[in-house]
Amino acid sequence: MLGNLNKGEIVALLENQVIGRLGCHSEGETYIVPINYIYHDNAIYAHSAKGKKLDMLRANPEVCFQVDQIEDTFRWKSVIVWGKFEELQGEERQQAMQGIIHKIMPLTDASSQGPSHGIDPAERANIIVYRINIKEGTGRFEAHPDL
Repeated sequence: MLGNLNKGEIVALLENQVIGRLGCHSEGETYIVPINYIYHDNAIYAHSAKGKKLDMLRANPEVCFQVDQIEDTFRWKSVIVWGKFEELQGEERQQAMQGIIHKIMPLTDASSQGPSHGIDPAERANIIVYRINIKEGTGRFEAHPDL
């Protein structure tokens, strides 16, 4: 059975996952990349080092974000939201980064792994923390209770 997720189910899925896919578009190119994130108060919070993703987000802050929970081919949930990218500064940046760390660190296998994987330790102070203010969203599911 295919169906639509209600608002509560959409929020629950966004709150319970930690990896989603961010889609951005700039100068005729579309780019989709997996990111670690947290959901809070109708927004997605994430971080990034400088690079293609940030260049594109700054050029066109209108984005989409997708997250899913897949049990198998016939049992899954998926949410897509659309929103606007915004860089965070000061206390707001610090609080968002702490939220990301607290959600992701318990999921790592070793204490040396961190939410800023792939980022040179010398560059960690230059990490950009951002929010995607959600404007709209939709969710779908497939479930077959007999499977």
